[in-house]
Amino acid sequence: MSSRVFMKNELMSVRGTHIVNFLTKHKQQQSFGVSISIRSKTTAIQYVESRARDPTFEKLMDKYKNLLKVIAIQDLILANPKNQSVSVDFLSNLSQRLHLNRGATAFLRKYPHIFNIYYEPSKLQPFCRLTDAALDVSRQEAEAINASLPLVVERLVRILSMSASKTVPLRAIFKVWRELGLPDNFEDSVIAANSSIFQLCDADELNTHLLKLVGDVPNNGFRAAVEDWRVIECCKEDCSVNSMEMPYSFQHRYPPGMRLSKNFRAKVKEWQSLPYMGPYEVVSNQKKSSKHAMVAMEKRAVSIVHEFLSLTVEKMVEVEKISHFKNWFGIDFNIRDLFLDHPGIFYLSTKGKRHTVFLREAYERGCLIHPNPVYDARRRLLHLVSLERRGLPAVNSKLQDRNSSNEVEQGENMHKIDSLSSFD
Repeated sequence: MSSRVFMKNELMSVRGTHIVNFLTKHKQQQSFGVSISIRSKTTAIQYVESRARDPTFEKLMDKYKNLLKVIAIQDLILANPKNQSVSVDFLSNLSQRLHLNRGATAFLRKYPHIFNIYYEPSKLQPFCRLTDAALDVSRQEAEAINASLPLVVERLVRILSMSASKTVPLRAIFKVWRELGLPDNFEDSVIAANSSIFQLCDADELNTHLLKLVGDVPNNGFRAAVEDWRVIECCKEDCSVNSMEMPYSFQHRYPPGMRLSKNFRAKVKEWQSLPYMGPYEVVSNQKKSSKHAMVAMEKRAVSIVHEFLSLTVEKMVEVEKISHFKNWFGIDFNIRDLFLDHPGIFYLSTKGKRHTVFLREAYERGCLIHPNPVYDARRRLLHLVSLERRGLPAVNSKLQDRNSSNEVEQGENMHKIDSLSSFD
């Protein structure tokens, strides 16, 4: 029986008796060759729901699900540099697409630190713009991204280097451009500006482009983030990893309250000492069928997604987005299952109707241990989101609501008067 399958079965046993009862009703094949590719006879939903929860990450995602809606509206407002505003009617028409359950107006009024509703007499309708505080955060993030362009180039080179063909679809990069800290015009400011490193090629699929690494980058030119941790850990007097495991080990931080059996700990210890090829090492395309090779390839897949998360600004990404790189990275395993199978390395949250994965070792009490300027700017916006209506004087808050309501009603009345006058 494989260590990966054993670890998964152990996880299932500690996550809930209802899953255990389900498993006992069904006989499963325990041979390595079959069980390595078949997760178990639980459904995908049951496996996700049976995971150990981490209250810190869940609380953070409660804020993030509203932050994503705020960012979507902010992008619409900033889309036109000459007139950074958008009509409330336009946002109302997009309410369902933006997941504004109570409508656009109610959502905008919920965040007065970010959005300002005003009436535009010339267009006879209410508009929305960003507050000075929100504009300041936007400028701070843009400046931080522009200042980090050399680092952004390195991130792209690293991602391309993890692909055997040194190529990934451009649409996959578009999926994670914000996570990687790319500027919104990265096709020109990053790719075209570094033509000696990057090249856009036509793909076999119509209207699809591939981003290719054309610069000469040695295979051993990059060191994975986990190797930096190993160097630091081995120098500690109270190092928790022995010398036999250290060359191939990963940092583990389990969710609070998660019960780990002795057998599970033993299998994790065995997995830690297994050799594997790193994310930047070249692996032959030949299919491996031996037990050792399959486990090594699974561990390599873990190292690739670990490195990918390390390259993101906030050490987090939606599972759907990273899945676009799966085949190009040579990963033959279910991405989501990799995250669920290793709860000490990754944390998967399902808040906001999306699956988001965090790199556990990068966080402490819901914040990055080693923040960066882009992250700091985004955290300022998250703070404004978490404030909602707090921090405003009660009288001013009521007046603002009354004034914005009066402006909207006044605009509607004037529009009706104009319409009636046209019949005179």
